[in-house]
Amino acid sequence: MSEERTFIAIKPDGVQRGLISNILGRFENRGYKLVGIKLVQPTESLLKTHYSDLTEKPFFPKLLSYMLSGPVLATVWEGKDVVKQGRAILGATNPLNSAPGTIRGDFAIDMGRNVCHGSDSVPSADKEISLWFKKEELVDYQSHSFNWIYE
Repeated sequence: MSEERTFIAIKPDGVQRGLISNILGRFENRGYKLVGIKLVQPTESLLKTHYSDLTEKPFFPKLLSYMLSGPVLATVWEGKDVVKQGRAILGATNPLNSAPGTIRGDFAIDMGRNVCHGSDSVPSADKEISLWFKKEELVDYQSHSFNWIYE
């Protein structure tokens, strides 16, 4: 029931603005379990693979430059329906379309500085997690709160 995982990255603007604890807290407060976390300076190769579906878009060079501009906090979260709910917690990709109370609705204005990335499907999550994390960097454990979150 709670084995689904998603990849959430706090982008360079979120890291530089000191939003890490606010963003992690949204997922923890919801009841999701953190199973992987690391601060990384992504390489161009990693980003081109991660954003392979966007490489032909006219905005890709700006996206690549932005994502190379500073560290990224890569995280993996586990829980029931975490991919879909993670996207809801983040809000719409364009922050101006994000509701207040979402991460982007509370912390972002421009789409080119939208603070976070979240997997958009379970297959994408699996691909992104394996791209950013080695298997041994992910932790399997039973949260002491499990029975207080799930029936």
